[in-house]
Amino acid sequence: MDDGGGAFISWQALSAIRHLGLQPKRTLRVVMWTGEEYGGYGSSQYYNDHKNESKKMSIVMETDIGTFQPLGLRFTGSSEAKSTIKDIMEYMKPLNASLLLDGADGTDINWWMRGSGVPGGSLENANEKYFYFHHSNGDTMTVQDPDQMDQCAALWAVVAYCIAALEDVLPR
Repeated sequence: MDDGGGAFISWQALSAIRHLGLQPKRTLRVVMWTGEEYGGYGSSQYYNDHKNESKKMSIVMETDIGTFQPLGLRFTGSSEAKSTIKDIMEYMKPLNASLLLDGADGTDINWWMRGSGVPGGSLENANEKYFYFHHSNGDTMTVQDPDQMDQCAALWAVVAYCIAALEDVLPR
């Protein structure tokens, strides 16, 4: 579950975009690493290796607090970028997942948001039971609801594709 759910929905989002034959204007990238629980070593190394690419990045997204029923997105970025995200989140209304809150957070994306000013998004979901399982013997994918994960993947795909289809990167 921690953070297998995030890995699954990220991979599924890209798979859905590909299967639909959609061609974004910019590259969509899923990055997975280890060491998040021990100081973010993997994400720190990736940031140091790729921070020179940050001007070409529209958003970094993370799902490290569960992949249960999606409610929307937490966002950190400029007011102009937030306005664009607000428009994109309208597509999520049929799933009741269009909430847009301030304050994206995540060990793995904070490097980009704080260090390079790249806008960030983190999944907002109904994760009341997350800490029942987190870092316990029950922290397995079997506690996940496949339908809820599909909805999380749909949200991830919509946000990622819509941003990648914009004429330019999200404003800083």
